[in-house]
Amino acid sequence: MGIGARVVLLDTSIARLKQLDNQFGGRVQCLYLNQATLEPQVQEAHLIIGAVLIPGAAAPKLLGAAQIKRLRPGTVLVDVAIDQGGCFETSRPTTHSNPTYMVDGIVHYCVANMPGAVARTSTYALNNATLPYVLALADKGYRQALLDDPGLLEGLNIHRGKVTYEAVATALGYEPLDPWPLDERLVPTHLLWHHERPPGMRGSPQMLAEVLYRNPGRQDEAVA
Repeated sequence: MGIGARVVLLDTSIARLKQLDNQFGGRVQCLYLNQATLEPQVQEAHLIIGAVLIPGAAAPKLLGAAQIKRLRPGTVLVDVAIDQGGCFETSRPTTHSNPTYMVDGIVHYCVANMPGAVARTSTYALNNATLPYVLALADKGYRQALLDDPGLLEGLNIHRGKVTYEAVATALGYEPLDPWPLDERLVPTHLLWHHERPPGMRGSPQMLAEVLYRNPGRQDEAVA
């Protein structure tokens, strides 16, 4: 925008589009993302940045090889989603030392771990976000840390060799295992009786943590 570029932002979140429209004062054209809106925009673009994120899952392919072949010659594709498999069909991981390649006259920039270009700054940012969880795990052990923090418990990906995060399991071709009841050493034994869920427990780890918050006196000693 600062150099006079026409910027178009496409997203599937109406709330986010409204927020960005207000933030930029209408200087960015905000459109709901679907093939009807995407196709004409990419055909006119000189630079296309794909930044799709589905937590824990592979990124969907927004542009297929045939669509990319029809782009303006010299168009640049930046695939920020490359760490999740990429959101363009012709994307493949590159490095900071050899960041680009050409396909059908289209420049591809698909550097894995793009924040590594500013290693010091990105390290500080990552540490600020993750350090509280690291300290909780170190101070309490994994079991108590998970039970004390519903958000951390919902982020459990793998436990005792089983994939517990549905998006990760689907992406890897595994059958996702509900983390409840996963292991007597993780959840109190009174919640594992006959392997039935207590009322209101429908597979949500957050609900499990909330039950434990409300009934701390009912917890049985778990096997160490």
